[in-house]
Amino acid sequence: MKNFINGILRFLVNIALHGYFRKIIISGRENIPKGKPVILVANHQNALIDPLLLATSSRLNPWFLTRASVFKNPFIAKLLNFIRMLPVYRVRDGFSTVQQNQEIFEKTYRILSRNGTVVIFAEGSHSLVRNLRPLSKGFTRMAFGLKEKHPELTPLILPVGLDFSAHKRSGSQVKITYGKPIPVDMPPAQSGKLTKLVEKSLGELIVSIPNEKYEENLNKLLDHQIDLISRESVAAFLNHLEVRSTYQDPSGLKNKVMKIFHFPLYWIWLWMSPKIEDKVFDSTFKFLIGFVGAPVWYLCLILLTLNTSFGAWALTWLIMAIITIFWNKNPQE
Repeated sequence: MKNFINGILRFLVNIALHGYFRKIIISGRENIPKGKPVILVANHQNALIDPLLLATSSRLNPWFLTRASVFKNPFIAKLLNFIRMLPVYRVRDGFSTVQQNQEIFEKTYRILSRNGTVVIFAEGSHSLVRNLRPLSKGFTRMAFGLKEKHPELTPLILPVGLDFSAHKRSGSQVKITYGKPIPVDMPPAQSGKLTKLVEKSLGELIVSIPNEKYEENLNKLLDHQIDLISRESVAAFLNHLEVRSTYQDPSGLKNKVMKIFHFPLYWIWLWMSPKIEDKVFDSTFKFLIGFVGAPVWYLCLILLTLNTSFGAWALTWLIMAIITIFWNKNPQE
């Protein structure tokens, strides 16, 4: 029953993500292993949006390692466990809590031993910065721990890159790139080598803007409307000022019209936005407002259509609300 409900949730979230983003581009699907223990290592730029995209872009049905601080509320902890999230404790959570990681790793070994998939965002935190930060060693500990318990298994590290044309905007584009799996066939003494291999592979999958003069270069890319999910286009511009492909996220009339026909959801966002301290979560809250609020809003319009004297107006409003979503997904004229 739990797997059935998870399947339904992934289906609904997948539909909602395709409504939220103008386009979701998935590359390298042929690299996704089948019937193998997979440790999926991804960069982390967009809070909860990242795991939702990874959960719905393949049939791996993964478990996710998530920072333990979000599990403090018992109800939230049960909910997160239900949707396949496991807490990871860090030193900042208290030295005594770090010892609980062993229990979590034991659970990941059981998942992987059944040819399951575990996702870890190895940078250790999220950031809107468009480059790869140093990777933590959690995924190497997981891989070599599995080999110690199950010597007959060879876990695979699957690097996955996530790039966003605009992290905080609905109607933008996202690219998910699956790299070639890396077999963990070396001894634990070479964990440093494994980390470097994964770091190199993951770095080759994502757009990278160097930290030096980062804001200046990002603003130049935006001014020239360079396609920020194209690694090649960004590199060509930064290295040679060459404009290969351009892209402009939705704004202006289309976006404003969509807000008018979804005004209750937009008002909720305006009320909530100032309360969000970490702006990396902006897109997450926008998505959740739409995921929960849009069906309620459409149901209200349907009820008004059926049972009130405002039926014609409500029906018109409902049709226009749906039309504006697809209109906003089309390229700007």
